[in-house]
Amino acid sequence: MKLLLDTHVLLWAAGQPDKLSEPIRSLLTTPENTLFFSAASIWEIVIKRGLGREDFKVAPDRLIKMLISHGYTELPITAEHTLKVETLPLLHKDPFDRMLIAQALCENMTLVTLDANIRLYPVQTLW
Repeated sequence: MKLLLDTHVLLWAAGQPDKLSEPIRSLLTTPENTLFFSAASIWEIVIKRGLGREDFKVAPDRLIKMLISHGYTELPITAEHTLKVETLPLLHKDPFDRMLIAQALCENMTLVTLDANIRLYPVQTLW
């Protein structure tokens, strides 16, 4: 299964795995699953870290290196992804989450998220 982690799940997986449910921790360690992080999540971390948000203290460059060394694959933002955002109903106003939804839909991935608003979209989700 191709799993795209939303930003908070990504941060928890990297630094606070005890915040994840046991079933999600199990999915993230199952070798048959391919784990992805989005460039949108890194962008979100950079912006919110710059604003001084306490929950975004991680150094993005170190996070990227750590994720790649643990087998995660980076998912870049493509023109197809940005065009997909335009087709999404405005059920969720967060631009980073809307991009993650678009990417998951375009790439046929399951989005791992705690955000109930994301589940309003026709995207495969897990939590």
